[in-house]
Amino acid sequence: MRQIVLDTETTGLEASQGHRIIEIGCVEIVNRRITERRYQQFINPQREMDAGAVAVHGITLEDLADRPPFAEIAMEFLEFIRGAELVIHNASFDVGFIDMELSLLGAAWGRTADYCTVFDTLQLAREMHPGQRNSLDALCRRYEINNAHRERHGALLDAELLAEVYLAMTGGQATLELDAGRQRSAGRASRTAQPRGPVSLTVVAPSPEELEAHQRALAGVEKASRGACLWLKP
Repeated sequence: MRQIVLDTETTGLEASQGHRIIEIGCVEIVNRRITERRYQQFINPQREMDAGAVAVHGITLEDLADRPPFAEIAMEFLEFIRGAELVIHNASFDVGFIDMELSLLGAAWGRTADYCTVFDTLQLAREMHPGQRNSLDALCRRYEINNAHRERHGALLDAELLAEVYLAMTGGQATLELDAGRQRSAGRASRTAQPRGPVSLTVVAPSPEELEAHQRALAGVEKASRGACLWLKP
């Protein structure tokens, strides 16, 4: 399964008011492993930028003066995401801006949904952690992902953090090294295991609150994996 974790930076908050994308950042995940493939592009928005937006991401019009407009990078961007599932935090915001940019190129370019599917991690976080803060920074703290270097928003940096958050929320990253280590450990155990007598174990039952939190976490994994959560199978 190929997924693209995506984030954008923009000139303002509302695509309907003519605001434009100024940066796209993408991180590829294949079969729940973060690959080395990245896509980052700064874009000349060809319009003024809100002061509030500059305060968030720190990118000025002067920084973008020699960057290409969206029309010149649209094809390479769409080829990078084509056929993948986009993983986005607050997907309606980023998809709304991408759809707006495509509409400016003409009806033949279609919409984001014509190229890929979309998964919203903000919606998942709200289901898993109701009543709590579910911003990217809050999720990084909750899942112990280091974001100390995130002084300002940046599309690629935020996509890299979100990739780690998404995998942590949905069961962790699968690695070939982990599988190989398990096989080696199993081999050593089969050679060195010795008969042992009875062992007295202490069993600690989970509290109702812990059981409820566990079920919420499994429900999130079930949704993110499209019904493939192994822990819910009979």
